[in-house]
Amino acid sequence: MKAIVQDRYGPPETLTLAEVPVPVPGPDEVLVRVEAAALNAYDWHAMRGDPLLARLAMGPSRPRARIRGRDFAGRVEAVGAHVRQLRPGDPVFGDLGEANGAFAEYVRVPETAVAPTPASLTPQQAAALPLAGTTALMGLRDTARVEPGQRVLVNGASGGVGTLAVQLAKALGATVTAVCRTRNVDLVRSLGADHVVDYSREDFADGTRRHDVVLDLVGNRTLGALRRALTPTGTLVLSGGGVYRGGSVIGPIGLIVRGRLLAPLVRHRIVTLSALPSREHLDTLAAYADAGRLTPVIDRTYALHEVPEAMRYLEGEHARAKVVITV
Repeated sequence: MKAIVQDRYGPPETLTLAEVPVPVPGPDEVLVRVEAAALNAYDWHAMRGDPLLARLAMGPSRPRARIRGRDFAGRVEAVGAHVRQLRPGDPVFGDLGEANGAFAEYVRVPETAVAPTPASLTPQQAAALPLAGTTALMGLRDTARVEPGQRVLVNGASGGVGTLAVQLAKALGATVTAVCRTRNVDLVRSLGADHVVDYSREDFADGTRRHDVVLDLVGNRTLGALRRALTPTGTLVLSGGGVYRGGSVIGPIGLIVRGRLLAPLVRHRIVTLSALPSREHLDTLAAYADAGRLTPVIDRTYALHEVPEAMRYLEGEHARAKVVITV
């Protein structure tokens, strides 16, 4: 099969299209013929081996996972002997996690790590959901415990996670303030944002408007600034750092570490988020999609052999919403 492989950390040029063996599913696994895959900020970090601290998990000198990519959607090709809920031909979507391997014609994945593809979505849209959607869902529902009537601010609302977070916050009954750049104002409004802050013209952290929950997906503000946007007992959820340019030891982890150290000392609830996709999260995202409450936004699509170009586009931070690969 064809797959995008990488044998050393580095720029998009280290990603190459190669012929590799088709994986063989184990007893509790399924083999999926990939129809679409999606890029995430994680894929950029995995490609670069950046920040350096992350190499403890990804591989100290070169990637342990040779085939890049996490999110995928496709159809079951074969099933293991112990698989009971899926059969060949079923449309599914999922996240391979740190095992990677989605930028390929086939993937092998545990039965518990995939879910039926939402009937309302194309394979490209479904592939855009798993990691970004789980991050948004865990951040808002599981971590912040958003309730109807609360005021939620999403910093980084036009990104892959942000566009889904705006929709999920609305689905949870919140009043949503979306922070983005000028060119994305109309986009986030179309997703249901009640208020939009164009960060080039105003500061959401000037203390004039307070929120019950701030979901920070960018990492471009200090903890003090983020807390100024909260009510006295509000919740700050820290996730990632989209403006991080690379080249340091700890990278965006620094803000998260500072948040954990500060949390016991203040009235605000400061929590950090690590997205660990599960079948329940995938099923919930699918239900929201089929109910018309959640629609992934796709910025651009690329063919499998164009993954290096797609990664360059993502890396340059020109992308908004999701970048998807059609296999």
